[in-house]
Amino acid sequence: SDGSKYIKFTTSASLQGLPMLYHLLTPLADDFQFFNLFNYLTFRSGGAIITALLIALFCGGPFIRLLKRIQGGGQPIRTDGPETHLKKAGTPTMGGLLILFSSLVSILLWVRLDNPYVWIVLMVMLTFGAVGFADDFAKLTKRSHRGVSGRTRSICLTIVSLGAAYMITQVTKDSLSTGLTIPFFKNVLIPLGGFFFIWVVLVVVGAANAVNITDGLDGLAAGTVMIALACFSLITYLVSNVVFSNYLQLHHVAGSGDVAIIAAALIGGCLGFLWYNAPPAQIFMGDTGSLALGGTLGTIAVITKHEFVLAIIGGLFVMETLSVMIQVFYFKATGGKRFFKMAPLHHHFEKSGWPETTVFIRFMIIALVFALLGLSTLKLR
Repeated sequence: SDGSKYIKFTTSASLQGLPMLYHLLTPLADDFQFFNLFNYLTFRSGGAIITALLIALFCGGPFIRLLKRIQGGGQPIRTDGPETHLKKAGTPTMGGLLILFSSLVSILLWVRLDNPYVWIVLMVMLTFGAVGFADDFAKLTKRSHRGVSGRTRSICLTIVSLGAAYMITQVTKDSLSTGLTIPFFKNVLIPLGGFFFIWVVLVVVGAANAVNITDGLDGLAAGTVMIALACFSLITYLVSNVVFSNYLQLHHVAGSGDVAIIAAALIGGCLGFLWYNAPPAQIFMGDTGSLALGGTLGTIAVITKHEFVLAIIGGLFVMETLSVMIQVFYFKATGGKRFFKMAPLHHHFEKSGWPETTVFIRFMIIALVFALLGLSTLKLR
């Protein structure tokens, strides 16, 4: 109109340093009603899903061809695993890079860059992905399913989680910063104090390892993670909104709304990846993707104060992890006997004669049931 809107527009964009959609377009809402949509989390979340999906679909084919040229023999296949997996030899790994790239571009386009929670989650996502990348790279160079040592990996993930815990305490308001909520109890907030840092490590690293363990069938990790991310995108939206959080008697986490957009973008990235990872998989996720996705889930759960709900929504991840723990304990206690035919649990059913697609579909159904149980905690208080 008189030029003042243009000044507001350019100033807002320049202060952010990067020309991202929210900061570029929302200043124009007064003159053009359409741009007011960019103020809504729901609209930006939908945009993030579609953007990440399209990027992953567009880049997936060339990316897979590039990995095949670079990796040669692809991901090493365990000879003691299900016999049907031997035919997957030569399939490239590190598909998590496709998820992370498409999601990151989408996130940076659709989030508010001045939101500190966004940068906390991105830090965990990218550093956990880097640790996973190092693990995948070691497996490829050694031509073995054993990559970076578990001790080294755990130390790296723990350091990052402690850093995230510290930043969360600095951003979250005092009453919630180190508090722990309990599902079904509306007014309970347990102050953890210094133990909060240990708690965050347990949740974030535990979630990362649980998703990593689940990643063993074509589409399984991506599919089940998408279900959990959808739930936590909704949970984040609710706890960030003072009206909805008060109505549902949830603890309000001010300023956390844009984290829902991160979850949405990752859903889009996983959808695009699943296009190429669907049986028979053209690419594997690898630790690059599973550690990043699991760590991100854990971090979102900590920010929204729904750590125990993550254990319910991610019940399938818990089952898979427990199956490994039971197998190891039973093996040591009985001098070499096995409780399951093979761990994790999805391999047990494969060894029992279930086709891989049957295991995938039934485990997806189980994941959906756990997700519904977890979401029910939002109202049952």
